[in-house]
Amino acid sequence: MTIMTTAQDYGVVREDATLTLERLLPGPIERIWSYLVDSDLRRQWLAAGAMEEKVGAAVDLVWRNDELTDPPGTRPEAMGDEHRMTCEVLECDAPHRLAISWGSTGGVTFTLQPRGDEVLLTITHHRVTDPAVLLNVIAGWHAHVDVLEAKLRGTQATPHWDNFVRLREVYAARLVG
Repeated sequence: MTIMTTAQDYGVVREDATLTLERLLPGPIERIWSYLVDSDLRRQWLAAGAMEEKVGAAVDLVWRNDELTDPPGTRPEAMGDEHRMTCEVLECDAPHRLAISWGSTGGVTFTLQPRGDEVLLTITHHRVTDPAVLLNVIAGWHAHVDVLEAKLRGTQATPHWDNFVRLREVYAARLVG
């Protein structure tokens, strides 16, 4: 089964080059939190890397997007088979809020709010000022959260790379319009 994307599932970009993506996921909140901070769980939808839940802790993230879905889909030519980035934990209020630095941007904040049996995950990626980077970042977050949602719901995710390419085209049209 494939998760169908609805209009409210799309990320939005504010004028200050900050994007926000929200998704309602099956809880409990501790389960979702573990997919943010536990390397083995996080690698199943985003990137591996040990994370100490402490402000100031370094986090070495390793993306291997070909391993997220089976099949992985067709990787875009410009994308490598592995990507690495060192981040730092900026805020940690388990299991509600996690903020980490993120390369040359203003960082990423994950907020979790219980909604009955589900949890609202809000990802806010601050100050992505380069339009080409913004397009890849927003399509990337959306595609990765699609994998997370499928994993949590016990469904089959769309091949990651095919979904990413499709979403990049959708966001290119949405951001221009």
